[in-house]
Amino acid sequence: MWSQTDPPAPAPIHFPLVVSADRRRLVDQDGKPLLIQGDAAWGLIANTTLQEAQHYLDDRKAKGFSAVIISLIEYLFCQDPPRNRYGAEPFTTPGDFSTPNDEYMRHAEQVLQMTADRNLLVFLTPAYLGYPDHPSYPGYHGQPEGWYSEVLASGVDKCRKYGDYLAQRFGRFDNLIWQLGGDRNPGKATPMLTAMAEGLRAGRVKNLFTAHVLPECSPLDQPGMDWVDINLTYTYQIVHWKLHDDYKRDPVYPTLLVESSYEGEHNSSELQIRRQAYWSVLCGGNGHFLGNAPIWLFDPGWQAALDLPGSRAMAHFGEFFRALPWAELVPDLDRSIAVAGLGEARGLDRVTTAATPDGALAVSYLPAKRELRINSERLRGPVIEVSWFEPATGRVLIDQPIRPGGLIWLSPPFEEDCVLTLRSEPIATAAQ
Repeated sequence: MWSQTDPPAPAPIHFPLVVSADRRRLVDQDGKPLLIQGDAAWGLIANTTLQEAQHYLDDRKAKGFSAVIISLIEYLFCQDPPRNRYGAEPFTTPGDFSTPNDEYMRHAEQVLQMTADRNLLVFLTPAYLGYPDHPSYPGYHGQPEGWYSEVLASGVDKCRKYGDYLAQRFGRFDNLIWQLGGDRNPGKATPMLTAMAEGLRAGRVKNLFTAHVLPECSPLDQPGMDWVDINLTYTYQIVHWKLHDDYKRDPVYPTLLVESSYEGEHNSSELQIRRQAYWSVLCGGNGHFLGNAPIWLFDPGWQAALDLPGSRAMAHFGEFFRALPWAELVPDLDRSIAVAGLGEARGLDRVTTAATPDGALAVSYLPAKRELRINSERLRGPVIEVSWFEPATGRVLIDQPIRPGGLIWLSPPFEEDCVLTLRSEPIATAAQ
């Protein structure tokens, strides 16, 4: 039979976040893990009015989003770069990081207050560096995308003053994670980013830090950045493969899928957008940021794009995982639970499975319709509830329960991707 229950509302998060004792999760002050149901909103401060920002944030909050990525200062991707919609520039002396413009920063503060009022986590990028080679994206015209040259020209001392200013101006916001850099391995700019981080820390900012680097790279592999608290997975290749690699790092760092294919870009399909989201949790991460063009730019048409399939699917993604003890799931790296029907190891159809250590819960994401063979001996009985979830619609199908005992084949009821949940039923329920 079909079953549709009201999803639980996201629990309030008591910021600031910290790294869990096992270093796998981002948890709040009460020890609750935060599922990153995120959205890329890079241009929110620079390219919206306050009314537009409120409209965007209200929509994301209503859809269960828990986090957004925002650039504090924009270099290229706004109507009149680097000015905001009210005509204010980020610096009183263009490109000089020791001269932040209070008028611009007041607007930024108002937007950040809106995020705090809605209990949203913000990955805040104080100086997006930009790609080292300017990609030929439509409308970019080969222009520099970020502040790399200006950061170098400002030098360590001025970047330290910028960090001091950021701490003074925005240190009261405990819903931030400081995400330094942006789309570039910082290289020569590393001392300047470190100076920003040191300025923030000297201002007694307690928020966590991370860095946004080139695709297929990790901030943990960049020299001179020992201030990084969180690893970010950023890939356009085999997403589940890279997520597993980051999960297996030693020493352990919490990780999440910060960026992969964006909806409306990269010739991505609705299915690909869903795949990478579910992989991001079942491969051991803390969640995923949806990206959409025109939303991330806040270009014309962004309001209508808020209800495109990617956004609706991410609302279902959040509902699904928040109803489970998702933070207890451990990736089935040795394929001891889902043993056949897994698809190609380096393919987009790869099944990923994770389970709680006690075997009471196992979750498998099937990117394509195929029979899946389960070793039920790895699951705790006495009876196992079998349910199927359709990521595109949020529909749930409760299948016949099973009893542990050897290898079993299970067939998904949906034509595209689906999620299989195997959950132990209590003894009282099993006896009925």
